[in-house]
Amino acid sequence: MRILFIGDIVGRSGRSIVIERLPGLIAAWKLDLVVINGENAAGGFGITETIYNELIDAGADAITLGNHAWDQREALVFIERAPRLVRPVNYPKGTPGRGAALVDAKNGKRALVINAMGRVYMDAMDDPFASVEREISACPLGQADAIVVDMHCEATSEKQAMGYFCDGRASLVVGTHTHVPTSDHRILAGGTAFMTDAGMTGDFDSVIGMVKDEPLNRFLRKLPGAKFEAAGGPATLCGVAVETDDKTGLAKKIGAVRIGGLLEESRPAFWE
Repeated sequence: MRILFIGDIVGRSGRSIVIERLPGLIAAWKLDLVVINGENAAGGFGITETIYNELIDAGADAITLGNHAWDQREALVFIERAPRLVRPVNYPKGTPGRGAALVDAKNGKRALVINAMGRVYMDAMDDPFASVEREISACPLGQADAIVVDMHCEATSEKQAMGYFCDGRASLVVGTHTHVPTSDHRILAGGTAFMTDAGMTGDFDSVIGMVKDEPLNRFLRKLPGAKFEAAGGPATLCGVAVETDDKTGLAKKIGAVRIGGLLEESRPAFWE
């Protein structure tokens, strides 16, 4: 299975490059599964139903969230009728929506997509490791043709720990949230593809996707001023490409993806 995971979409700039480029990437790379983190898609804060539908129409098979899941209040309602929208699995019992979804891939196979949120330097949440364990145990590789885990958290150590925790049991574990792509993509000893952070899909002439002035003001003066606004310049599409073994569901190849914008371009040579 050919999998593309796209890192946190930030604002209109990030949405635009995905809507513009993704259909061509699906065709050129013969992608079977596209998973996108969309928790910053609406002006940098949350996601709306309109944006969800736009990303699905562009070719996303699942959209994951994170700590900004409910910034757009409508998400609390429309998530119930959005079966491919996946919020963190370790929210407390009774939270709307789902933390894992078994979705149909473009090749007719089934993929389990799990979203978990870390606890280090973030909101108090249920144990992400126990929550992921529960989902993988209920639908392991073999029942699912591929398993993708989006580990949305601040600490690189927590993301890496989740990678090793899932090694040999997931196709891909990828970190999101910090908006900066890491260069450590690799296949772990047990066969799970891993990347500490996929980076953001947004304007990198910014402070993690936000117009620079207000973040600078808060760092320099320690006073809140204007609201954060998503930067609107040309975006870089950031993510990770993985090819799995059809028999095991484990990874055979992994490559970084960076297209457009300011960062040095990177495409998976094994699909080019």
